[in-house]
Amino acid sequence: MTNVREQARWTRARLGIRGPSVDLLTARFDRHEYAPHAHDEFTVGVTTGGLEVIAYRGGRIVSGPGSIVVLEPGEMHTGGPAAPEGYAYRALYAAPALLTDGTHGTGLPHFREPVLDDPELAGALRRAHTEVSACPDPLETESRLPWLLTALAHRHSTARADTCAVPGAGRIALAVRDRLADELLAPPSLAALATDLGLSRYQLLRAFRTTMGIPPYAWLAQYRVTRARGLLEAGLRPAEVAGLVGFADQAHLTRWFRRVLGVTPAAYRNSVQDTGR
Repeated sequence: MTNVREQARWTRARLGIRGPSVDLLTARFDRHEYAPHAHDEFTVGVTTGGLEVIAYRGGRIVSGPGSIVVLEPGEMHTGGPAAPEGYAYRALYAAPALLTDGTHGTGLPHFREPVLDDPELAGALRRAHTEVSACPDPLETESRLPWLLTALAHRHSTARADTCAVPGAGRIALAVRDRLADELLAPPSLAALATDLGLSRYQLLRAFRTTMGIPPYAWLAQYRVTRARGLLEAGLRPAEVAGLVGFADQAHLTRWFRRVLGVTPAAYRNSVQDTGR
């Protein structure tokens, strides 16, 4: 009997608390063929397995593992398997404004080629999609996805990049850092912070990354880990600590704790208590 794998999972993430949503799709199909349809958003996908054939702009395009596919708003298209093993991909559906921030000119970015060969960006998009889908933290979503979509527009569309330095980048980064530290349980959106500082979200991200070397969500996660260490040393359990420092749950705390310190929160708690005894 043929093992037919038809799987699709949707995740809705928010760009900051109470911000607009972005939908993410993880799909694996052996036989499924999409009927002709169009989206109001940009569809940005990374093929993760097999081969997909797409009818688009009067022709047929084929996407294989590692390829980025960009379908523009309003463009009718289909999708289906182009190989016996089917096809798998991760896609996000981005409002046009997410690709125009940080660019010059009017109108939407235009992608002459819908299938793109850019391994570095494809890898970054795939990692961001995987991690945001697993834990759709609003600040992480807002820090990662708009930045990558702007990079996509800069590298592969007709849009011209805004390369001007952000005046006072250091001051801006420190102001954002302090707000995130003060409000770690419910951090403000980057869009709100940017408005308060008279900037676009892209300018704020550039200023923060240039000064701190990492995006805002990564800085806040490391700050939360530092706070978590003190609570674990005081004897609190990881499940309690996660909520007290702003992580979504214990799994979210564990993921970042291991990234920063190389051990799980439980192992850290046990080791410091053993040392104390």
